[in-house]
Amino acid sequence: TGSGSVGENAMQITQPCSAPSSPIASPTSSTSFCLPNQSTTTSSGSVANNNNNNNNGTFNNQQQIIDTGDPNWQATKPTVRERNAAMFNNDLMADIKFVVGSDDLIQTIPAHKYVLATGSSVFYAMFYGGLAENKQEIKVPDVEPSAFLTLLKYLYCDEIHLEADNVLATLYVAKKYIVPHLARACVNYLETSLTAKNACLLLSQSRLFEEPDLMQRCWEVIDAQAEMAIKSEGFVDIDLKTFETILARETLNCKEIHLFEAALNWAQSACMKMDIEPNSQNKRQVLGQALYLIRIPTMTLEEYANRVAQLGILTQQETIDIFLSFTAKNKPILCFPIKQRAGLKTQVCHRFQSCAYRSNQWRYRGRCDSIQFSVDKRVFIVGFGLYGSSTGAADYNVKIELKRLGRVLAENNTKFFSDGSSNTFHVFFETPIQVEPECFYTASVILDGTELSFFGQEGMSEVCMGTVTFQFQCSSESTNGTGVQGGQIPELIFYGPMGITNSSNNSSSSSSTSSSTNNNNNNTNNNNNNNNQITLSVSGSNNNLSNTNSSFSASSTSTSTTTSPSTIGSTTTTNNHNNNNNIDED
Repeated sequence: TGSGSVGENAMQITQPCSAPSSPIASPTSSTSFCLPNQSTTTSSGSVANNNNNNNNGTFNNQQQIIDTGDPNWQATKPTVRERNAAMFNNDLMADIKFVVGSDDLIQTIPAHKYVLATGSSVFYAMFYGGLAENKQEIKVPDVEPSAFLTLLKYLYCDEIHLEADNVLATLYVAKKYIVPHLARACVNYLETSLTAKNACLLLSQSRLFEEPDLMQRCWEVIDAQAEMAIKSEGFVDIDLKTFETILARETLNCKEIHLFEAALNWAQSACMKMDIEPNSQNKRQVLGQALYLIRIPTMTLEEYANRVAQLGILTQQETIDIFLSFTAKNKPILCFPIKQRAGLKTQVCHRFQSCAYRSNQWRYRGRCDSIQFSVDKRVFIVGFGLYGSSTGAADYNVKIELKRLGRVLAENNTKFFSDGSSNTFHVFFETPIQVEPECFYTASVILDGTELSFFGQEGMSEVCMGTVTFQFQCSSESTNGTGVQGGQIPELIFYGPMGITNSSNNSSSSSSTSSSTNNNNNNTNNNNNNNNQITLSVSGSNNNLSNTNSSFSASSTSTSTTTSPSTIGSTTTTNNHNNNNNIDED
């Protein structure tokens, strides 16, 4: 998929562009990432799991075999689709054969020129074009047999059978023979299966296949869950161009030391592929100019001194210069970028229009406050905003959880200090959690403190934040009174499509890039300084909006105190809600 010179000796790293391996296949189950089971398909070409494959990657065609001893077999198949399906992978009346695959995985597949030519312009040119050759057999060494059969299954039967271990190979053959609907189905399947574990390798393949939509989805995952993505097994298998693009990414949300470690892992894998010793000198040579995309000067002095400076990857002069950049008044000019990555800007979904407090109300005794929510676009939940004490300064122990179908996706146990104001306090998960559209998730909080707290009121069942719509409903797990109309968990903090799309992706060498966020999402400054209109569906018959252009009160105009998992016990007050969001009533 890509090659490039590295170092002065022009060492090259290449990957075959044929029959790409699948980054989403499970080592124990080829269907662990498959779409939901669909036993039936429609004539428009619906997607279904393929349950008719045997272990050698070929289709089990027993149901399609025709009894040629019956001179009237056509009468048993009343539709064109059934008759065409009977011809799939069938020698009867076949006028062309394909020898598909290479090495030990070769299969001869019969076909019918007419059917293939009506479904693919490439096949039409091969069989009926001006340069058509009258061959009885065509060799296709760059395609896997299972992928070629998937292509024929679609051309004959208008059915698409995809599995995790052959979807990339199927996308390749669909592109090769210009069958766009099959290619689109493969891309949709990959987007559905996209996680931090396979995002880097899928990004590499999507660049090869020139699929910009899939590339954008991959970047969304990589940006938000960068540390998980670069620590994945597939990261070491990406091509050089993709590797350099990731290192140059301005919006990566991870520590630079982790990016450096991932780069060394990639270099070690590259050395092993080239059958050279993975020592420091060879790793440096393999990395080449890509090393200068890592922002080493933005690490802490401890990270640099205890790890990077001792590995022998940097030259002696580079090592000294970076030490001087940490400590000297007159800092040397470095070859490495000195500005931190901007990271992603968090967005905050406010589900209450105001907050209040009353005596002897909203006390915490270790009970659960919970709310269910769904989104219409994929987002990454970073943490929750919570109300603090309404009767003076107080400390709270807090446990936050995010669940789906009863399974805990993430949790964090920490504490925060409340100053007695109506400010919200942000508590984060250790890593962002991917939330899929049209599925309900449960946000839960257990607070332990002696003081009464503020609580939200005039709750909304639907809130639009930019291009993302949140819907809320009550949770059966809530035992402390929180619901749609009022209670705790006033804010969901997230990374969304808007923040990802609008983030700067300038090269890391740009000196104008400002330092913003670092690992574990510690900064939430100016998250919502926008004028995006918010459409609300207000729950409860007594909640009336007197002015459709009114702005958020209390919880929306107050300042916010942020508590990060990496800085437990410390708080930072930030101006978090200076927005002019308009409110319209549905």
